[in-house]
Amino acid sequence: MQEQVLQQLAQDTGRLLLARGLLLATAESCTGGWIAKVVTDIPGSSQWFERGFVTYTNEAKVELLDVPRELFEAHGAVSLPVVMEMAIGALRHSRARVAVSVSGVAGPGGGSEAKPVGTVCFGWALGDHLRRVDRRRFPGDREAVRRQAVIRVLEGVGELLGRRA
Repeated sequence: MQEQVLQQLAQDTGRLLLARGLLLATAESCTGGWIAKVVTDIPGSSQWFERGFVTYTNEAKVELLDVPRELFEAHGAVSLPVVMEMAIGALRHSRARVAVSVSGVAGPGGGSEAKPVGTVCFGWALGDHLRRVDRRRFPGDREAVRRQAVIRVLEGVGELLGRRA
């Protein structure tokens, strides 16, 4: 059932982007490329998906997306400031006009009192003018948290673009 939800969201995302002549870039941490995989499962996605960055470590986020090191010290990798910089970096290092980013604690370990397992932060950017962030806590095991994160990212693209194709 959730596979159908993912496929439908990816198709809807593609229609929205294509209708507006926009390209998408992804900046992923805890989802490990799952967002890029879901969107490229859609035939013709090369017309609207430009590239994906899998930046699992903080160093990769710095090197590939220009996330300032001081943000990790001040807020941690799973934070709204970091995901916003990840999205902005994905725009800066691609031809895309829309970028999404995700960083979270998928589990089973790695959580803390402030950021328990299931905590995921999201960023969306449309060019230089529209930016959004969100933080959620998802139930379930590692795969369930990651799957819910992919769903939320794609839903967020629809919200960012107004959902009408």
